[in-house]
Amino acid sequence: QVQVVESGGGLVQPGGSLRLSCVVRGIIFRVTPTGWYRQAPGKQRELVAHVTPGGSTNYAGSVKNRFTISRDNAKTTVYLQMNSLEHEDTAVYYCNTQPPRDALWGKGTQVTVSS
Repeated sequence: QVQVVESGGGLVQPGGSLRLSCVVRGIIFRVTPTGWYRQAPGKQRELVAHVTPGGSTNYAGSVKNRFTISRDNAKTTVYLQMNSLEHEDTAVYYCNTQPPRDALWGKGTQVTVSS
């Protein structure tokens, strides 16, 4: 059974940091590219960052140099370290494969950046 469980979201002030975690089950994680996506109110879901099985990373321009994606194949977990957070980063954050699979959309974790 495929499953993802995201965690680590919360309320943070502008300029603050959060670290998101996502445990992925039911796929051959070590050979599967994975990504973090986000959906802000009234906007479409977008890909924020993704990481290949070998560890190569790619980022959306809006988060480059602020966010860092990483993975632990042994723990089937993908992380997103978010620094210098901005109001515009407020969204529900999801992890999934890249490209995404319908069956792997979880509940996400809410990130709210507010003073």
